[in-house]
Amino acid sequence: MYHKEKSIQIKSSASALYNNLSVLRIAPRSLTYFAVVHANVVNMVSASWDGLNYSHRQLQSKEGSVATSSSLIMQAAWCVLPSRELLVLTSQRGIQMYESDGSIMVYWHALDSPETPTAQAVFTRGIAAVREKYICVGISSGSVLVFDVPSKGSNITLSEVLEEHKESITDMASECSGSLECIADLVSADDSGLLCVWKSGEDFQLLNKIPGFDMSCSSVKLWKGTVVAGYGTGQIRLYEAVTGILHAEINAHARWIYSLDIAPFTGLLLSAAEDSLVRVWHLTMTPETNNVEIEHLYNECVTDTQICGAKFCDGDGYAFAVTGYDLTEIIRYTQG
Repeated sequence: MYHKEKSIQIKSSASALYNNLSVLRIAPRSLTYFAVVHANVVNMVSASWDGLNYSHRQLQSKEGSVATSSSLIMQAAWCVLPSRELLVLTSQRGIQMYESDGSIMVYWHALDSPETPTAQAVFTRGIAAVREKYICVGISSGSVLVFDVPSKGSNITLSEVLEEHKESITDMASECSGSLECIADLVSADDSGLLCVWKSGEDFQLLNKIPGFDMSCSSVKLWKGTVVAGYGTGQIRLYEAVTGILHAEINAHARWIYSLDIAPFTGLLLSAAEDSLVRVWHLTMTPETNNVEIEHLYNECVTDTQICGAKFCDGDGYAFAVTGYDLTEIIRYTQG
């Protein structure tokens, strides 16, 4: 179903972080951007679709106006809003937002560092663009910061702080199907496996809390009102977002899941884990009953690799890319 393409080299290897790959497809310019975190650096690659041109950029962890910082970056992800696209970096010190090509930093939000050193690590992790103008970012305290982003310029404001999680945020996702009928448009996950389902607006509303049975949820997606969650047990669970009804539970991997992704137009689901396997599944929804079914389509073993990032390169799931701990390449697979 998929075959391996030529890999893309990156300047420094991928760190062992959840969801350590972000992809932005820029159709008008026939380009795809890739971003991979290594310690306090983000490796960016711009690749032309014909495979002939690559350009590289490295973004350093910063603290406000300070040139560079040694603080570790936890995640890098592109946030696509209707009016603009931003690259968001979360670190141990705060949140950096850049223009999508990484050329200009438009916003910096510093984390409140505790007066006295605590045993609890302080960091930001979990990034999602929600509806017209919101970017949500998670914190190790369990808070979710909601930023109001104007259509241009740097006048980004912190509009709300959501306080429902007690453990560190691991990942966040917004409704990716583009459907306006879905009530829920954001899901946040934490280290205890708790999932919080939200409706966005001037004030975000908590719609539901889905318990996690004390097993970390490392990656989460939201598609057509269904929450797809991957856990440290190697399991994937499918919940109806608003009611919390469990549709399916799959023993998908033998080890910790590091990354999930959904191709919104086709319902293909990508899962990747520490067991060196990348699997492709197909989600189907029966509109009359709201039932969701999942079927296994394909798996690929990336030998001797602790996979830490996996993303589809397009909305149909025609191609996907994978990163692995200590690898200085992005491995690509295409249907055909």
